[in-house]
Amino acid sequence: MKPHPIDHLLRTDRIPHIWCAGCGIGIAANAFAEALNKSELDIDRVAVVSGIGCTGRVAGYLKLDSFHTTHGRAIPFATGLHMVNEDLKVVVFSGDGDLIAIGGNHFIHAARRNQNMLVLCVNNFNYSMTGGQLSPSTPPDARTSTSPFGNYEPPFNLPYLAEACGATYVARYSVYHVRHLIRSIREALNKKGFRFIEILSPCPTLYGRLNKLGDGLSMMRGFEQRGVVKRWAKSSEVTTGFHTPIITGHFVDIEKQTYREQMEAHYMRSLGSEYTPIQHEEDPYGD
Repeated sequence: MKPHPIDHLLRTDRIPHIWCAGCGIGIAANAFAEALNKSELDIDRVAVVSGIGCTGRVAGYLKLDSFHTTHGRAIPFATGLHMVNEDLKVVVFSGDGDLIAIGGNHFIHAARRNQNMLVLCVNNFNYSMTGGQLSPSTPPDARTSTSPFGNYEPPFNLPYLAEACGATYVARYSVYHVRHLIRSIREALNKKGFRFIEILSPCPTLYGRLNKLGDGLSMMRGFEQRGVVKRWAKSSEVTTGFHTPIITGHFVDIEKQTYREQMEAHYMRSLGSEYTPIQHEEDPYGD
């Protein structure tokens, strides 16, 4: 048999994977591998960091320098990794619970500082690995194991949160929008600064079952029917309701100094040297 085009990026000895039938995390991992394959980056200079949870297992299946870290601490590990080796392309690949709940403090400050990393957040709207509990991204009225009568807490709008905190690149696609997702990851890999892509994924075992959304295929049809691709939409308006349309697309793409560049520029100014700041690139779409 001919090898699969991305076999060289996978630890095939660890397959079959642990994800449930119908879960979209495998599609998200494949999209990342496809984007990396097309990016022509030196894979020996790419490092993947993940935390705890279903998505946190991705790092173990990718044949790259990878780190499976403690719960909520993927971004601090990634920060240290890049600060000591600025030539690395550092990617954080984890879930909404790991990155936005227990790791939320690290997320907002890494974006504020414009740490040079790509953050891929698989959002399946609940804590899947630990029993399907309510998460910061669970839509209003959706049921989870800890909100059996429906969620009444307002969820985070993750693209808006990322932009508000200072991210240079923000996008959202579901695992149904595979080609869009691959293109977006490839674009983000070739940028600098704090880049964020939210990847919406079905969790049929827990979230789907509790909300009577059917199996994985039925949930994918839901992303197809409710998904609206709208590039340059205002991130403040791309909320994810329970049965409302889901706006996906590429929302933010700007240039500004990374944390390391800010630090080095500050050091040069402290020595009395002249420094010319990076000019922000205008939006090519005029928005």
